[in-house]
Amino acid sequence: MPNPLQIGIVVFPKVTQLDFTGPLQVFSSLPDTTVHLLWKRIEPVASDTVLTVSPTTSFADCPPLDVICVPGGAGTDDMVNDEEVLDFVRSQSAHAKYVTSVCTGSLVLGAAGLLKGYKATTHWTAMEYLGPYGAQPTKTRVCVDRNRITGGGVTAGIDFALTLVSHLVDRSTAEMIQLRLEYNPAPPFTSGSPDAAPLDVLARLQQRNPAGREYRTAANRRAAARLV
Repeated sequence: MPNPLQIGIVVFPKVTQLDFTGPLQVFSSLPDTTVHLLWKRIEPVASDTVLTVSPTTSFADCPPLDVICVPGGAGTDDMVNDEEVLDFVRSQSAHAKYVTSVCTGSLVLGAAGLLKGYKATTHWTAMEYLGPYGAQPTKTRVCVDRNRITGGGVTAGIDFALTLVSHLVDRSTAEMIQLRLEYNPAPPFTSGSPDAAPLDVLARLQQRNPAGREYRTAANRRAAARLV
């Protein structure tokens, strides 16, 4: 009997919960699969909502992973310069079948030196940070380049996870999971991307939290500088 597939999702303070709970729901539908929620220690991790996450496995106790996934969120602004996190991601990625991310989790992969020469995507507000890591920014909901699979912002995590399942197993399995989850999006508005959103909505969102954007810019600049 083959060993269970090992999938690890890194969680961290201020992680965007939907970035990982969407893929978690998809991955948990796979038979003969163990899904780990990973952090430095087994202790509660506060997400960017009222949801607190309980890691299931510490970095030190994590088995070799077939898939490592880094979700996004405001917390990635600190993770791109957290050497313990970057070392763990590098170590697991060395033997993983797939190295993956959702949203700004791709910036952590970039800071770990894992996207150099690869196409990658991220949340639309963070695309500018991929290039300095040696990645080729790609405007798409899910980007597949060899064994690097990156998802766009937040809700794209479900698309990413279904795509990954089609590579790990087959398309039919991914389609059955999609059907079981009744994942058949029909959004009430057409403002789900900067290309489709009304200009006033886009402008208002871009003007929010300038301090947070400055912090992210500075953090990624420091992280990218280490790779030079």
